[in-house]
Amino acid sequence: MKKDFQEFKNYIKGKKVAVVGVGVSNIPLIKFLIELGASVTAFDRNTEEKLGSVVAEFKTQGVEFQLGKGYLDKLIGFDVIFKTPSMRIDNKELLKAKEEGAYITSEMEEFVRYCKGKVYGVTGSDGKTTTTTIISKLLEAQGYKTWVGGNIGTPLFSKIEEIKEDHMVVLELSSFQLMTMNLPIDVAVVTNLAPNHLDMHKNMEEYINAKKNIFLHQESQDILVLNCENEITNSFRNEAKCRVRDFSSRVRLDYGASYENGILYLDGKEICRRENIIIKGMHNVENFLAAFEATRDDVDNSTMRRVAETFQGVEHRCEFVREYKGVKYYNDSIASSPTRTLAGLKSFDTQVILIAGGYDKHISFDVLAKEGYPYIKSLILLGATKESIKKEFDKVIKAEKLNMPIYMVKTLREAVMTAKRIAKEGDIVTLSPACASFDMFPNFMVRGNNFKEMVNKIK
Repeated sequence: MKKDFQEFKNYIKGKKVAVVGVGVSNIPLIKFLIELGASVTAFDRNTEEKLGSVVAEFKTQGVEFQLGKGYLDKLIGFDVIFKTPSMRIDNKELLKAKEEGAYITSEMEEFVRYCKGKVYGVTGSDGKTTTTTIISKLLEAQGYKTWVGGNIGTPLFSKIEEIKEDHMVVLELSSFQLMTMNLPIDVAVVTNLAPNHLDMHKNMEEYINAKKNIFLHQESQDILVLNCENEITNSFRNEAKCRVRDFSSRVRLDYGASYENGILYLDGKEICRRENIIIKGMHNVENFLAAFEATRDDVDNSTMRRVAETFQGVEHRCEFVREYKGVKYYNDSIASSPTRTLAGLKSFDTQVILIAGGYDKHISFDVLAKEGYPYIKSLILLGATKESIKKEFDKVIKAEKLNMPIYMVKTLREAVMTAKRIAKEGDIVTLSPACASFDMFPNFMVRGNNFKEMVNKIK
């Protein structure tokens, strides 16, 4: 039974509230809290100069700020603290505030707690964004009013009173958002799991345990959709208290979504053919299977087929940018892990010139080198991880006696110019970093947009 949002409105009015992080999701949150009558203080490690005009705007509305170095030192005396998703719950300042009686929460937790609509939650190491988007497109095509949020879309908590019981909500949920989640989600989807974000998590076990929160608090009538070909996700069924549904890209299932001989099935009935799906690659077949299985109670098979044959993909995911002098350029900036990059490489019919490297999440690149080399013609490396990636590819090049040139560059612009110089007619160049962007760009979207802008300016 979903809680009445009036309960939150009554609770938050007049409360002393801290919001940690003045980012994309928390700016609407701060505005909403002001409307609800809370006394808000915003905390951010960035300076007022770096945050820009938003600070001055909020100050006129009575918001106080703690910014820059040591910004968390004054995180005391608050009734409620909304933490940013990437802030660990064992942060010493948060722990101290909790001991003093503060209620620690997040925008996403409060949204799930009070949302009246049916909530679909999608997590995993790879494919979250595409699967989330496909589910939303399926629901929209079926005629539902659909909201998309979490890691993508619009920050939704400030829209909570607009969302009705007959609306559908699709959330992409990261391990950071799930670490403290203890609320039931109507339909939970786990696409797959592989090492990721080990810069933020203590170890792989903590990362997996965070992901489990998408289903551990579900109730008997809720649904969990699992990739039964992934060893880790398949094991989750042993802990689930809800109804478990499967999808498989390797074995045809009598009940569930599956793939065999070029055809995507639901309970053995053909939904569509792989050759008719616009977005290519087996990873996208798996994304569609997960989405079909998740929405089977709300979406007709004919709608599934129509969406599969018309959906053109997510921006920054194997996105075609331009063809110049017979060379095709693709933006796969969303590929922030080695397994995502591998999936992208396998979707092309020929070897590619790969631009990779970026922020160090402390995950190994050996799988990218060992499984990715057959798909790579040349490698252009940049960012904090370029030496680590080169080290793994050097091992494979030596062992396999390959002729694979590796170019080391300092900037994305230099990477694009190097690709232009070495590419020949018929080649494919793809930015698929296998890393997060934070060493050079605020996020993968800014990185991808910079790449597209540079490619479109090539003369």
